[in-house]
Amino acid sequence: MGLIYPEKKPFNYLEEFSKRYSCVEVDQWFWSLFGDKIVLPRLDVVQGYADSVPDNFKFCVKVPNSITLTHHYKKKKTDTLTPNPHFLAPELTLRFLELLKPLHNNLGPLIFQFEYLNKVKMPGGLNQFEEIFGRFVESLPPGFQYCLESRNPNYLNEKYFEFLDSQDLHHVFLQGYYMPSIFDLYKKHREQIKDMAIIRLHGPDRQGIEKITRKDWSQVVAPKDEDISTLVKMLPYMESRGVQTFTFVNNHFEGSAPRTIQKIERGLYRPDNMWTTRLDERKLL
Repeated sequence: MGLIYPEKKPFNYLEEFSKRYSCVEVDQWFWSLFGDKIVLPRLDVVQGYADSVPDNFKFCVKVPNSITLTHHYKKKKTDTLTPNPHFLAPELTLRFLELLKPLHNNLGPLIFQFEYLNKVKMPGGLNQFEEIFGRFVESLPPGFQYCLESRNPNYLNEKYFEFLDSQDLHHVFLQGYYMPSIFDLYKKHREQIKDMAIIRLHGPDRQGIEKITRKDWSQVVAPKDEDISTLVKMLPYMESRGVQTFTFVNNHFEGSAPRTIQKIERGLYRPDNMWTTRLDERKLL
């Protein structure tokens, strides 16, 4: 409360959120695979989202994990992996996209988020993944922005970014967990990052920060000022190269997503770091 939402209830959380921010990542519909049951968003809920925001607000939606999981989650480590029959199923994907119709012009990029794919789940590594996902992309309807988040650090090489470019896909930069620094990654592959990219700021230790905050997300408890300082240089540089960016912040990054966003905004609009300033590529990172 206070930072975004009014003290007095009841109120529409999304409506209040949209007064302060211009976009949101929808994670809710990602969790969709429950044994043999698939749960997709209800049409009335999607319509409610659309009715709660202004015309210029954007929803960045994560595609359901019933589509992106190669196998069902294991309840115990000793359980045998069970293949997910809906993995990259075109019919299920089209059903999901049809349910998003009420969002109309409010729909931003769609994220296909994949978990770490080990040698059991993806024996052929990046080559096999590109072959499977390349076939799947052919079934996707036009008119959407499709983004890919890989949690395999070894996939993120020149070949991977060439694949994205060839398929008109966009990269999702994930800062956190065991993933490589998004700044090092962008510095290495910036010539291949075109048109659009998503940046997701997560922390390296989800459980650790929850223990510190006790899930009170009102204060920064794990400052990452160096990351933010680099980010506020990278974002305008990307824009100067014609790359549209969507940046989403998790509470686990510093302890309070709204306060982290405030820090980013202050950095972006400092007099010595205006978006219109011409940036020296050598000093970017």
